[in-house]
Amino acid sequence: MALENMHLLVGVDSSSLMAGARTIKEELEKEISRQGLSENVKVLETGSLASSEKNVVLLVYPEGIYYGNVTIDDVEEIVEEHLKKGRPVERLKIEPESGPAARSVSLTPDKRREELSSRVVLEDVGEISPDEIDEYIAVGGYEALGVVLEEGMKPEELIELVSDSGLRGRGGAGFPTGLKWSFTRKAEGDKKYVVCNADEGEPGTFKDRLILEGDPHRIIEGMALCGYATGADEGLIYIRGEYDLSIERAQHAIDQAREYGLLGKDLFGSGFDFDLEIVQGAGAYVVGEETALLNSIEGKRGYPRVKPPFPANSGLFGKPTTVNNVETLANIPPIVLNGPNWFKSFGTENSPGTKVFTILGHVNDPGLVEVPMGTTLNDIITDYAGGMRGRPFKLAQLGGTAGGILDEEMLDLPMDFDTMAEHGVTLGSGAILVMDRSTSVRKMLQSFMNFFRHESCGQCIPCRDGTSKLYQLATDLVEGKGKKNHIEDMIRIAESMEATALCPLGQSPIQPISGLVKSFRGELEEGIKNRVES
Repeated sequence: MALENMHLLVGVDSSSLMAGARTIKEELEKEISRQGLSENVKVLETGSLASSEKNVVLLVYPEGIYYGNVTIDDVEEIVEEHLKKGRPVERLKIEPESGPAARSVSLTPDKRREELSSRVVLEDVGEISPDEIDEYIAVGGYEALGVVLEEGMKPEELIELVSDSGLRGRGGAGFPTGLKWSFTRKAEGDKKYVVCNADEGEPGTFKDRLILEGDPHRIIEGMALCGYATGADEGLIYIRGEYDLSIERAQHAIDQAREYGLLGKDLFGSGFDFDLEIVQGAGAYVVGEETALLNSIEGKRGYPRVKPPFPANSGLFGKPTTVNNVETLANIPPIVLNGPNWFKSFGTENSPGTKVFTILGHVNDPGLVEVPMGTTLNDIITDYAGGMRGRPFKLAQLGGTAGGILDEEMLDLPMDFDTMAEHGVTLGSGAILVMDRSTSVRKMLQSFMNFFRHESCGQCIPCRDGTSKLYQLATDLVEGKGKKNHIEDMIRIAESMEATALCPLGQSPIQPISGLVKSFRGELEEGIKNRVES
């Protein structure tokens, strides 16, 4: 007979949806009803439970048993054997995740405890239903906002608290969050805005999508706190248009928050008004840059603006605006509740807190992981991604296509803002693309340059012409048609673009080019025609 009060969680994210997660959920509900178990077993949606390679994943509470790669054909057996007779289906079991979202690798007990204890952003992802505001409230949701407003904390005090935590922007640049808020707070204006950048166009990056899909109320709460601190009464979440599930869950969360009086007028009886709406992006990579994003919201072409003025002084519709990344905002509520010193207990002195990475490529268990700042790439690959898939490690690109290159000698460097900057690399969007020794560096370079060429908005000449020229030079190397000064020409063009292009897209090709040249020059030179061997 089925245990009482069992819960069957179905991990629903963009990847599992394509594998039929909601269809399987519906079949589970029908089968549970058919077998007379509806009184004892509830089927609920939650956020991501494992890497995309596990397809549809189920978690049975209170036993904590995970099933992976579940199909429609497995539903009757799971209900009959496990939920009714108490006998787990061994062939479908996968190793338990250490809580939320995101990896399919089985850690040692010590590593599992360490990983779970360092959850900040993903603390509730995969643990609560993203569609139920009561579940978010039950784990402390909106408590930070209530504390700030009911206790009468001044906006300046909230900014100081965030500044003291040392939180730096998780969208790529690593700019101090509290300092950014202070600029908007001090700016003069009868109207101010908060904008959440959830465009996430960097290849290999999907951390913000899974945060929004798994814990949308945390972003709403973070934006409301930002609004109070900066003097804004209106917020907008700019979500990449392809993120259907993120949009669906964020809108549902906004509707629920309004219904509960957590958005709208006079929040917590404090006199503070704040409301949100969603703006869908059209899929342009360049609008990940904050001023291009603002132009897009205004209904204009997504071209970057010349700075200054900066958004803090003249942003959306010419009003003072704070633009923060999803991951940045997700850190705010726990910092308010637990304090700056708690946050600084994670990570390094100058890069406190945790970092969410998406790791892909030639590893056994690609997916999402949250680790303390300063964790090495070697530890992430070995302990969290299940090691290399077969061949030895060759290189990794950190931060998406616009990111730098880490070779074998950099495997044990602490991955924090300062250490990476010292080696000419940025954390960027948090994507880690791992390549083994079968990888052709020349084809990799060509692929990167093709991406920049395709995504250039064409507004400024250095980027519009430079990306096309870089792609042609990279193609010549692939085809063995390179000339004597080919590599130097690529560096010269990329450096000129870095100095003159309007936005980070045109300024970024120098990162992967210089990284590949530094570590793999000999392999690149193999594409030069009539190369003279030394």
